[in-house]
This record gives sequence, C-alpha cells and structure tokens, in this order.
Amino acid sequence: MSTLTLSTRTTPLEPVELDAATIARLPGSNVDAIPPLHPQWQSLDLRAILKRPAAFMSVSQSNSLYKPGGVQYAEGHAYRGSLKATVRAAKAARQAPNFTSFNWVGFTVFRSEYPQSLFDAAQYDSWTGAIDATPEQIAWDDALVDELAELVEPGDKQFNETALQTAFVGTDLPGTLARRKIEVVVITGIHLDWCVEGNARAARDHGLLPIVIGDATGTHDPADEAAAFRRINNFFAPVISSEQFVELLGE
Repeated sequence: MSTLTLSTRTTPLEPVELDAATIARLPGSNVDAIPPLHPQWQSLDLRAILKRPAAFMSVSQSNSLYKPGGVQYAEGHAYRGSLKATVRAAKAARQAPNFTSFNWVGFTVFRSEYPQSLFDAAQYDSWTGAIDATPEQIAWDDALVDELAELVEPGDKQFNETALQTAFVGTDLPGTLARRKIEVVVITGIHLDWCVEGNARAARDHGLLPIVIGDATGTHDPADEAAAFRRINNFFAPVISSEQFVELLGE
C-alpha cells in the first residue's frame, strides 16, 4: 500500500487497519459487563419513564474513534460493538413519539483554538500536539461517523462539547431541552468513563432523568468498563443494554 502524503491524505493519521491479532483480543461487546440495576432503581418503572418526554444523546461517536486514520482509532471501538448498539438504540428512539429531541454531540481532540487553563494546555497538547494535521483532516476526524450520520434528520441538533466532559456547559443544550420540556435523556457514546459519565452526572444536576445504554458506550481500555458501569449505576443513572432499551420502548 502506498503512503499518502500529508497534503493528499484525508485523515490525521495513516489509515491503517488494526491487525488481526489485535482485533481478536478485543471484546465484541461489553454487554456482559453491565451490572444488574442497583436496588435504588429497581422500584422504578423504566418502561413508564421511557414514555415521558425524552431526548436521545450520542456523544463523541466520530470518525476519530471508528475509522482507520482517526486519532483514537487504535482503541478498537470499531470492533467493540458500541456503534451497532447505538444504531439499534437510535432507530428505536426515532420510532417512539415521545422522543422529540435528537442530539449528536461531537468532541474534538484538536483543541488548539479552545480557551485553555494550564491543565487544559498540557492535556490537549498530549493528545494531538505531535500531529501535524490540516484543517480538512481535523474536520474529517471530528465528523459524525457515517453509520450515525445516516440517521440524522432535519431538526436534530449537531454541535461539539466545549467543556472537558459534558455538553451541559458552554452550549445551549440545557435551554434546548428545557424549551422542549424534556424529562428523560438516553445517552450513548464514547468514552463511558469520561463524557458519558460526565453527561449523566450533569443531566441529574439539571433535574433530568438520564439512562445510559451500556453496550452503546466504551472506555479507552475495555478493562475499565465494569468499574465505570458500577459507578454510574450505583450513583447517577440506570445502565441498561440496547436490547433492554428496545424492549422497554415496546408496547
């Protein structure tokens, strides 16, 4: 395979597929790591709750994570099942009349233009400081992955997070949800222990009812997923699978 030059390559990194041995070591899904609902949630009728005015929220599910050449592609999410589970959940939500808000939230790892504290500058530079990417390559890395872009409809909201771990700071998401009288927020995306957990926490603090679709998420390291699920499930929000979500939406 010939090497593309920086000027002609559409991706920030060389678009090299993961090797077969690496793929074989990746879990095809994290559904088995999702814990039973914590006792505090077991008294709730999630089927009834999911009939309330609801929003669907996909976080940071971009080319960067799922496509060769993406800055975060080496984490293997293309082979770990979160994209398939997100498509399943999004299609089910689209069919439910009470889901009136669809939010496709991006997260760019290229943040040289963002206002930065000393911590921000050090952290952001560690992500991409050594990558000499063009604006076009950065735009490709940030773009919503095709499998989800195909599900976007007129009236959906597409925007980037501006904070480190939540879309509820520095955007008009809280106002948008309030104006639509949203009560429930169903969350998918990457990374489970960062933006997904951060958004679940923030949703609770904004008086909302977040529900995390566990197999539609993932951590950087699959070994961290069980602990992240327990933390979210124990303190902030119910964690369920995409199949459970589809079943709960059924009549």
